[in-house]
Amino acid sequence: MTAPSTFGLSSEARNLHWLLTNLVEEVPGILSVAVVSSDGLLLLSSDQDRNDAAREPRAERPTGPRGSAADLATVVSGVGSLTVGAARLMDFGAVKHTMVAMDEGSLFVMSISDGSLLGVHGTADCDMSVIAYHMALFVGRAGHVLTPELRSELRKSLETESTSTGSTR
Repeated sequence: MTAPSTFGLSSEARNLHWLLTNLVEEVPGILSVAVVSSDGLLLLSSDQDRNDAAREPRAERPTGPRGSAADLATVVSGVGSLTVGAARLMDFGAVKHTMVAMDEGSLFVMSISDGSLLGVHGTADCDMSVIAYHMALFVGRAGHVLTPELRSELRKSLETESTSTGSTR
């Protein structure tokens, strides 16, 4: 995994980057992770290559979540929205987490705070309970620091990276 640049970020933002990097590197079966804001925007991704691919023109990059962090963020946001709607319809309370097992992989979505979501793309043979446990630890550690100010800072840092990367291509 290529570590994202944290130069110029607040200590809270650097800590969140570190937590995300640690999650991916320490938990077997995790392929990539995305933190998504309540409005579906990517705030943080574990895979710098996916961040770079998200900035390329759509026709020049692979499709699907393997293509970019933005695609993973879109899927996470959509699944999160769908499950929140289902919970409201069924009057079952707030959604805590969602797990989807597929032939070739797994998708996990967990609420962080204020509608923000943590999404994990895992291998097909991953231990779902281990990933869910570590996601809950991440949420417990990150939830209280993911303030509107920090979300804004993370979003601006992605936009700044996008601008500086786009100008060199």
